[in-house]
Amino acid sequence: MGLSMTMPLLAQAQDSLARVKAAGVLKVGTETAFAPFDFIDAAGDHAGFNVDAFAEVGKELGVKIQWVELPWDGVLPALEAGQFNMVAGPATITKARMERYRFLSPVAEATVAVLKGAKDATIQKPEDIAGKMVGAGKATAQLAQLKTYSATLPKPVVAREYPAFNEAYADLAAGRIAAVANSLPNIAYVASKQPGTFAVVKPPFGQTSYFGYIGTKKPDDQPLLDAVQAALVKIKADGRMKKMQEKWFGTSFDTPDVAPEPSF
Repeated sequence: MGLSMTMPLLAQAQDSLARVKAAGVLKVGTETAFAPFDFIDAAGDHAGFNVDAFAEVGKELGVKIQWVELPWDGVLPALEAGQFNMVAGPATITKARMERYRFLSPVAEATVAVLKGAKDATIQKPEDIAGKMVGAGKATAQLAQLKTYSATLPKPVVAREYPAFNEAYADLAAGRIAAVANSLPNIAYVASKQPGTFAVVKPPFGQTSYFGYIGTKKPDDQPLLDAVQAALVKIKADGRMKKMQEKWFGTSFDTPDVAPEPSF
């Protein structure tokens, strides 16, 4: 009887790192409509930068990765509800999010730019989206930056919100919207896959920002997040991160080891 009562107490006393190590599984939440970070490939498999990056994190921690897939607007609430250990996403590092969550070492630049139709001559620079209908993901930092930028234009854009960016790309290809606002790595990837359909408008219009993985600020979760943070820094230092960035983005990013204080 004494042993049976002690074991649950020990389990409760373990922090999240100890529980993940004991289970041999790190549960990671994400959406799968945010290429090239997360998407479903032609074979129906979950693929992308995050899959590769967390495979390396799993090696460093000695655990397997279990993915939990949700629409983006449900991912952060599910993290807070304890449905998984952390979020891949990744998410743009913003002041509001930093107050509520812990961000780990940034994995890519997240500055927002415009994706247009390849044959659209009316949009040559970011400000040309004035007065046009522009798509962005619901509950995303990209949408927030689009609205902020819109307020500086002679005529505000008509922001159309989508549950997933893939739906916005489909509407852009069909001519139902004039452009999509998303982070440069994402739209550069989309344009590279369909150069006859899409084109990137440069320069980016958003403030310089970064993508990072997310955990809670609960004391219980900090040992686990410390371990993932150390793994990410190691992966950057030995060149693995650069190779994955070049594979999925066609370029590499010089990102800080510690999440910087965001400007917005």
